[in-house]
Amino acid sequence: MRSFFAAIAALLALLLTGAAVPAIWADRHIVQESGFVAMAAPLGSDPKFQQALSTAAAKSVTSQLHVDAALLQVVQPIIDAATKSLTSDPGYPAAWTETLRRSHRLTVTDAAQGPADQAGLTLDVAPLLQLVVKKVTTDLGAPVSAPPQVLISLGQPSQRAAIVKLATYAPLGYWAAGAALLAFLLALVIARRRSTTLLLTGLGLAVVAGIWKLGADQLAKSVTSSASGNSVADLFKAQFVAASTQSFGWWALVALLVAAVMVVAGGLGRILTRR
Repeated sequence: MRSFFAAIAALLALLLTGAAVPAIWADRHIVQESGFVAMAAPLGSDPKFQQALSTAAAKSVTSQLHVDAALLQVVQPIIDAATKSLTSDPGYPAAWTETLRRSHRLTVTDAAQGPADQAGLTLDVAPLLQLVVKKVTTDLGAPVSAPPQVLISLGQPSQRAAIVKLATYAPLGYWAAGAALLAFLLALVIARRRSTTLLLTGLGLAVVAGIWKLGADQLAKSVTSSASGNSVADLFKAQFVAASTQSFGWWALVALLVAAVMVVAGGLGRILTRR
């Protein structure tokens, strides 16, 4: 009977761990603004993304100018020069960080209050556009207005509900992790052969880590499967998903290493108890 209850406790620990680790990762890297900004910040240094961003900025600034075609031909080189130097502007890192912070608030913090047709992720690149507008205004000697928001939608509106649920339930992962630890300790306490319980739980954790990896890869494919037609949106989405998959992959690898240690320790324990 003790072995039966130990097995139930170990299985419960694995199930709770299977839910807790992805939830904790999501809370730290998606739900929390600081984690989201830290993970997405390197994307602003990617050359392809910078090129797409400069092109989009040029189009946006041009749309703010109400001039005839002849005058536009004169000012267009000024706009192009300003947008090409956007990423080398001293204010670019701070503007990119502010872009990510605004985008996180739109996507995660305010998702529950957003419109029903809101996309899964919304970028607000207004801070970047303001850098370009400031330079264009200086070079032209005439004021150019910058809109307070410049929104770029990523993903599908159906993903909005998933983000709302993620923000609501991801913090519960810490409680699940604590419960998983208690269940595992209980399994060791009541087990007749603790080494066997340790070994089998380690094998189970390795299986859980494999499921995490397969699930993360499948989710990444699902998110990146559709193209929006916006080069900035598609590049950001693809690279953010890749960064997320790599980050969570490290967590799965650590879990796999812990599982290996448990299997080895349990195997050695079985050998020593037989002597």
